[in-house]
Amino acid sequence: MTALPQPQPPLTIAESGSGPTILVLHGGAGPASVAGIAEHLSRTSHVVTPTHPGWNGTPLAFDSIGDLARGYLNLLQDRDLHDVLVIGSSIGGWIAAEMAVRDREHRINGLVLIDATGVWFDDEPITDFFALDARGVAEHSYHDPARFYQDPADIPVAQSVARQGNMVALRHYAGDPYMHNPQLLPQLAAVMTPALLLWGESDRILTPAYGAAYAAAFGNARFEIIRAAGHLPQLEQPEATFAHIETFRPALR
Repeated sequence: MTALPQPQPPLTIAESGSGPTILVLHGGAGPASVAGIAEHLSRTSHVVTPTHPGWNGTPLAFDSIGDLARGYLNLLQDRDLHDVLVIGSSIGGWIAAEMAVRDREHRINGLVLIDATGVWFDDEPITDFFALDARGVAEHSYHDPARFYQDPADIPVAQSVARQGNMVALRHYAGDPYMHNPQLLPQLAAVMTPALLLWGESDRILTPAYGAAYAAAFGNARFEIIRAAGHLPQLEQPEATFAHIETFRPALR
């Protein structure tokens, strides 16, 4: 007896702008961490910004990063979207890479991975994010940690509860194996979709050397450093981040 296909779980999606479609995928810090990218690009493009199931109080609906990638590819298929630029920050970049290796219908025409997780290099291990306290997170994530550090005692209860829920979701998707898919790295050489990997020079969770090795693993990628930025350059150096993306986009046409 043939198994019936499973229905696509519902997704929480924000949309803005018109023009070529750009899918923007957030990392563990949640949708707010990529809101500036979405706002900037919506001036000239149709920007689709999902909230991954499990973040911001939404129910967990998938079992792995690979499942999320398949879910977002199904979204592109359901809407019959083509020539889509996929931009992902941190685990959002990992999801984008997983989408690219599964993109049999060639719906994606470009990738921008911003300080992305997803692969493992023995000589450039990924910092154990879950072992860091709030100050450690700031020191590892930002070029200017004093600007972004928040004392947990000063965070409103509702916001603190939401962050804890987001960390539960992050552990669910990326806790084991930690922040990577062992099968992904050898698959990247076959990905000829143009890719741009942007990296904050002060990222201490995923070093620039990790980022350069990640870029070299793709079949068609280039690597750019963003100065005076850490793991989330779109927050510390938004204009530089936008400029790199805008320079990359014409090559996709």
